[in-house]
Amino acid sequence: MKFLSIIIGYIFMVIGFTYILMYINLFSFGYNFYEYFNYISTRYECYLFLIGLIMIIISLYRRKSK
Repeated sequence: MKFLSIIIGYIFMVIGFTYILMYINLFSFGYNFYEYFNYISTRYECYLFLIGLIMIIISLYRRKSK
């Protein structure tokens, strides 16, 4: 179960980070960093990066059940 949580978290992180990198193209349209961060904070697919990171951290530090 722990291994599965790590794999799913990793997949979520890769998907979320891919969208974050794709939205870097907004800088070429004249967005500054504040507008970029404000935009990606409203996109639900960018939240997958944080969800995946939290899943991995929880699964790594969770104790084994007896």
